[in-house]
Amino acid sequence: MPKQSLKRDLLLRNFTLLVGYTGLLIFCFYLAYEIRNDFQVAENEKLHLARRGQVMWVVPLELVILYLFGQFRGFLSYFRVPDLFRLMTAFATVAGFEMVLWIIYNRVKMADSPYPPSRSVIAINFLLCTFFFSGVRMGLRVYRESHPGGSGASSRLNLKRVAIVGAGEVGSTVAADFLARRGLGLKPVVFLDDNEQKHGHEIHGVPVVGAPDRLSIVREAYDIQQIVIALPATASRRVREVVDIAKKLGIETEIVPSMWELASGRVQSSQIRPVELQDLLGREPVSLDSEHIRGMLQDRVIVVTGAGGSIGAELCRQVANRFPKRLILVDQSEVQLFQIEQEMISLGHSQIILPVVASVLDEARMEWIMQTLRPSIVFHAAAHKHVPMMEHQPVEALKNNTLGTHLLAALAAKHGVEKFVLISTDKAINPTSVMGCSKRIAEICVQAIQQAPGNKTCFCAVRFGNVLGSSGSVIPTFKRQIADGGPVTVTHPEVTRYFMTIPESVGLVLQAATQATGGEIFVLDMGQPIKIVDVARQLIELSGFRPEVDIEIKFVGLRPGEKLFEEIQHTGEQFAPTAHDRIMRFIATPASPAQVEAWLASLSPRLIPGDRNAMKQFLTSIVPEYTPFLD
Repeated sequence: MPKQSLKRDLLLRNFTLLVGYTGLLIFCFYLAYEIRNDFQVAENEKLHLARRGQVMWVVPLELVILYLFGQFRGFLSYFRVPDLFRLMTAFATVAGFEMVLWIIYNRVKMADSPYPPSRSVIAINFLLCTFFFSGVRMGLRVYRESHPGGSGASSRLNLKRVAIVGAGEVGSTVAADFLARRGLGLKPVVFLDDNEQKHGHEIHGVPVVGAPDRLSIVREAYDIQQIVIALPATASRRVREVVDIAKKLGIETEIVPSMWELASGRVQSSQIRPVELQDLLGREPVSLDSEHIRGMLQDRVIVVTGAGGSIGAELCRQVANRFPKRLILVDQSEVQLFQIEQEMISLGHSQIILPVVASVLDEARMEWIMQTLRPSIVFHAAAHKHVPMMEHQPVEALKNNTLGTHLLAALAAKHGVEKFVLISTDKAINPTSVMGCSKRIAEICVQAIQQAPGNKTCFCAVRFGNVLGSSGSVIPTFKRQIADGGPVTVTHPEVTRYFMTIPESVGLVLQAATQATGGEIFVLDMGQPIKIVDVARQLIELSGFRPEVDIEIKFVGLRPGEKLFEEIQHTGEQFAPTAHDRIMRFIATPASPAQVEAWLASLSPRLIPGDRNAMKQFLTSIVPEYTPFLD
């Protein structure tokens, strides 16, 4: 639409509002006088009122206050409790101003001044204005919700009848959204909740009829077509039970997004989704000190390497929401970098991002980034992370994960970067894989550079385990195998892993970075380890199949470099608490910069394709706790 047309429509809208508001304010003002005098206002008092001209200054004052409180900018039909409070505050401000004038007038007694109304008229006018203005807006909202436009009108005739499991705050909000937004095609008809004290009551007119165990009875009585689960993240066992009940009854089941997704503004409570594995893990929601994180990132130039990967991309999302001065996206994969660039643009961050196609092994390119762009903080997430693949090509793991980290960290120190955060892995603890060993040497490198004479950069590393849904992780592999009809391949019946969601792990990385003073290795509390075979069974069930009946689970044996279970710390590391209960700090005696330089000098000539076993055995001289897998 042309700008002139938009401007004309805006002027017309504001003029219409001005006329409507003025008429309603005049009506409320005169009605207040009528009520004050029991609708028996004498003719001489009416003339007195007009002569003094109270309406001529009270109404313009009210209009100005309404404008200052944003009542000319919002859509009238969108009206909730916060809008009511703003409206009441606006009219209370007018009433307070009038009361001050009344007090001044009664002390000075200026006979010819347009004296203010009486105290009773001021109070009645406040109540009337609040009542009529909120009533009009509520009426418009009711009309909008009962007459949705477009496809909503047709969907209103075929609303899907929904049972909401969980009659708490989230469930209440979901029900309100469904009732208000008929275009979603969902109609909440009952609540199910384990709290017996809620049974027999109603929320937004929707009855709480019993516990979820009564679903089979409730389904017949209320013709339930879909279930929406609105339970807390810690109620994973109950979520699993409800999913099982619904599956047996053949009822479609979806869930409200996690509190993390709601709090971060990613989604709304009404944007329900299918139940996923993370809903069954039973992890406590993570609480972050957002102010400290924002204070660390705001108005600073931030570099994220590996920006196109799962962790790097989420780092970009969360950093961009903390108002950095500039966000530099570095990745050697043009395809992945393009994808995160487009996502950042769609999220409104086009003015602050700069995508850079580069390898962390390209010294000249990294030097240019440090010297020209002058970053304050570097999040180094670029890495080769696939354990079995790196076992067959250890040179590539060492070049990218170890030498790349050392090069970037050294340049960060040289150019005075404030903070350097290495994204590490729990596989670096007592490693049995080349990938884990390469990351352990990377940790040793940054700890050594921290101790280098004249260094002013704060270096730290953050270790965490498997991330749900990340590229190359077990979850996408299992989903693909299930979609293909099986079998789902598990390495060993006893193998366990720690799991975290991508947003959760990145949020804790940022929180750990705020606590770094230099040389620490942070380990994220990943809850209890989970058997991979249990993960496979749950994913099969969530996909609507029966393990070992519809989809086979096949054990194929541990792959090269893999462990049965991951560890938290290696020998020589000392545990120290942090200000966050989900983050642990480990401190070890670092190797000297000279020792690290000597190790790297002896390592570099060996980085040519050749004897893998010889390379792995050499690495034990740098990382004695490394147990190599030999062909």
